[in-house]
Amino acid sequence: MISSGRLRAVARKEFIHVIRDWRSLFLALAIPVILILLFGYALTLDLKHVPTVVWDQSRTSESRELISLYKGSPYFSILDFKQSYPEIQEALDRGQAMVALVIPGDFAEKIHGNKTVSIQIIVDGSDANTSRLASGYAESVGMIYNLKLRARLNHFNPGSDTDNPVELVSRAWYNQGLRGQNVLIPGIIAIVMIVIAAMLTSVTVAREWETGTMEQLISTPLRGPELVFGKVIPYFLIGMTDVTIAVALGRVLFGVHIVGNAGLLFAMAALFLTGALFFGMTLSIVLKSQVLANQIAIISGFIPTLVLSGFVFAIENMPVVIQGITCLVPARYFIAIMRGIYMKGVGLEILWLDALLLTVYAGLMVILANRKFKFKLE
Repeated sequence: MISSGRLRAVARKEFIHVIRDWRSLFLALAIPVILILLFGYALTLDLKHVPTVVWDQSRTSESRELISLYKGSPYFSILDFKQSYPEIQEALDRGQAMVALVIPGDFAEKIHGNKTVSIQIIVDGSDANTSRLASGYAESVGMIYNLKLRARLNHFNPGSDTDNPVELVSRAWYNQGLRGQNVLIPGIIAIVMIVIAAMLTSVTVAREWETGTMEQLISTPLRGPELVFGKVIPYFLIGMTDVTIAVALGRVLFGVHIVGNAGLLFAMAALFLTGALFFGMTLSIVLKSQVLANQIAIISGFIPTLVLSGFVFAIENMPVVIQGITCLVPARYFIAIMRGIYMKGVGLEILWLDALLLTVYAGLMVILANRKFKFKLE
């Protein structure tokens, strides 16, 4: 069994070291501020094959012609046809679609009557940059249909004065202003925790080996799990403090509020942080070199989180092989959870699979770190 007294002693020892190394502590607490300022600008990315669903209430040749333009466009990929707004909302909530095209029942009737008819384009605003581009592309396709329809009407009815018989009305759900900061803040939280793990826990055990104090620890009644968990506790508290700082700065500086359950958000952050810390601890145990462990932690943790998690680049736009690789990046699931809670206000009824995968990741890292350290003690 783990002794609470010995666990507290190790945690206290590590706290003292953290306080004495005030430069690292200052940097760890300054990281959220630095990253929020660095990633405070929206990024413009090319967009292709946006997952789209359609609710065709008209079901006429005219509506099918409009849908065919979206099918033929390289920017949209029509995945399914829905029959109601709740079905559309579920598709957007689950991330199955990013755009929904709603064609009213009187679409063909108004066109033949030379009247303006509104087509609704609903975009998932939880990814502001992608949604902004998708909305613009959707309007462009609508303008192409307008030009074709206008030419046809003028051919059969030269006296027609209808300039734009079809009017597209776009609306972004979850992030109505399509503000990039609303998307960046949840992702920054993941980046912060990966950096903390790479910078701090990846050197803890390696430092003991390099300074020659590990032999003294081994000679004590201290057990492996007590040392591993005791060393993680200070950095876990620092990491959760960084999460709090990132959430507070996002709200104060950029007006990014948590729509969903804040308690669930911090619980998921604690789960992801646990996995990241024990991942860094495992590297420190195995490599026994502070510099090498730190570098590998950055390469294997920070870079995949930045590039392959969906934080900056939409996973749907990546090659199929790379999309498969992203399934191995825990930050992909954590960022999906953060955005779901931050902007959509959804809970575990939608996010349960991502939460389950994070739980498995954290559990595997805890087990791996303890097993590796027990092997080293033996």
